[in-house]
Amino acid sequence: MDSDAANDITRLLQRHHEGDRDAFDRMVPLVYQRLRVIARGQLARAGRRGQTLDTTALVQEAYLQLVDAEGVDWQDRGHFFAICARAMRRILVDYARRRQAAKRGGGAVAVTLEADMVAADSQSEQVLAIDEALNGLDAFNPRLARVVECRYFAGMTEEETARALDTSLRTVQRDWMRARAWLLKALA
Repeated sequence: MDSDAANDITRLLQRHHEGDRDAFDRMVPLVYQRLRVIARGQLARAGRRGQTLDTTALVQEAYLQLVDAEGVDWQDRGHFFAICARAMRRILVDYARRRQAAKRGGGAVAVTLEADMVAADSQSEQVLAIDEALNGLDAFNPRLARVVECRYFAGMTEEETARALDTSLRTVQRDWMRARAWLLKALA
């Protein structure tokens, strides 16, 4: 993305923050392809290819959550993409929770089944385990959790993450290493 487009995105985000509700809609064509890349990566990690929730649906759900967000002090496009990645992760977690609830009967009458008749939904369980671990990391050190959201969920480079979090490149590198070690231990 060239610097003019990046500046346009930042300018439109600032106008949205100042109350211009149309600014967000004017920005969407500028960020749509990047949002699709983020969504595709999130869905691939969640094992959701070929499911009812696809890339386009995930981008649209995130848009619906963010378009009416009031009071968000969008710092720049990196910050915007990090928040979009977080919104997409939450959508996937909610989707996984609904699937788990439906798997467990969703309020239906319990029926005893043979062990070979029950198929575990491992992708939903994995999404929920990662979410629980990331929430634990956020409680331990919120900055480490933001680095994971930027690097893993938004697919940002170390440099983009440093700009989005307004910190140094070396801090992001150290935090990324610490966060990965913490999450590996939590998920083991």
